[in-house]
Amino acid sequence: MTNQVALVTGANRGIGLEVCRQLAQQDIQVILACRDVAKGQAAAEKLGLDNITVHQLDVTDEQSLLNTKSWVQENYGRLDILVNNAGIFPDVATGDASTIDGTESSIFNVNIDNVRTAMETNLYAPLRLCQLFIPMMVEQDYGRVVNISSGMGQLSEMDGCCPGYRTSKTALNTVTRVFAAELKMAQIDNVLINSVCPGWVRTDMGGANADRDVQQGAAGIVWLATLDANGESGGFFRDKQRIEW
Repeated sequence: MTNQVALVTGANRGIGLEVCRQLAQQDIQVILACRDVAKGQAAAEKLGLDNITVHQLDVTDEQSLLNTKSWVQENYGRLDILVNNAGIFPDVATGDASTIDGTESSIFNVNIDNVRTAMETNLYAPLRLCQLFIPMMVEQDYGRVVNISSGMGQLSEMDGCCPGYRTSKTALNTVTRVFAAELKMAQIDNVLINSVCPGWVRTDMGGANADRDVQQGAAGIVWLATLDANGESGGFFRDKQRIEW
């Protein structure tokens, strides 16, 4: 399919920015969505690709979400790919996963406000974006949704610490499964939604000690965002392979 349009949230840096680059290099029109337009424009200029447009989006603000849907409809008339990348790691003050302190991030001591904050960005925002854009995809009989999750949200390997981040990512996986199931029940076969763990990536969130660069982290996301008609839906992936929930 040509002239595809992709929306990537939280995309002015890190994995999101690299996803924009890789999608744009496949001749996809990319909407680089972020809270700070100036930062988004600066990031897009560094990429030097003509098919990337910057759009202001605060994923925790309902009016901003609604405005984005209207803007996409007015400017493109469609959305083929939604990458729910915007996310936060509120369990540590720095937001750097490499600085986790087991005591401060213990579930025994967690500030419930931190859990609520994690849910707002990591769960409710992608849920609302799916509600807003999947019907558009259903109408055009094509869509790919990628929810950026984490191995830290895997129930099969659940460990201690970081309850805000962990619970929000586990809940995001639930959103993926439920949307996929309801699409299947409606016999809608060409709108696919999956969760992905990009691995531990060297970003502002992942920290300098992470074992993957952004190119590696983005590759599996872009693969899911461009699945062909025989692609899976309702799965959890890392490195293009299914992993346990």
